[in-house]
Amino acid sequence: MKTLKYTILLPLLSLTLLTSCAQMRPSVATQTGIAHDDHVTLVTHYENLANETESELQANKKVLKEYETHSCYYGTQGQDLRSHSFANIHKYEKDLKENLRQADFHRKMLIEQDPTMYMGAELAHPSKEL
Repeated sequence: MKTLKYTILLPLLSLTLLTSCAQMRPSVATQTGIAHDDHVTLVTHYENLANETESELQANKKVLKEYETHSCYYGTQGQDLRSHSFANIHKYEKDLKENLRQADFHRKMLIEQDPTMYMGAELAHPSKEL
């Protein structure tokens, strides 16, 4: 009886352990179809994401500034707008830092892989700093 219990529980336990250790979120390279060693494209991808994030960040900062300037226009829902804008600003700042960090990482990988390729025009500008 005990051996039957162990023969059933052991594979179930092993399967549970394997699925819990599996990577739940695939890499960006897999999601976008970019090869993991195509650092030029990955740098461009992350810089484009950083630019989009920067524009969203500025838009939310503008909304927050408008609220703080004219808070009397927003009535009872103004606090919701204010807290939502704060949350979005925090999220976009975090995302911007991460995108710039990833772009710098792939830029370094590109330099290590082929130093002459880094001299290309699209990668000659330094990354943004916050």
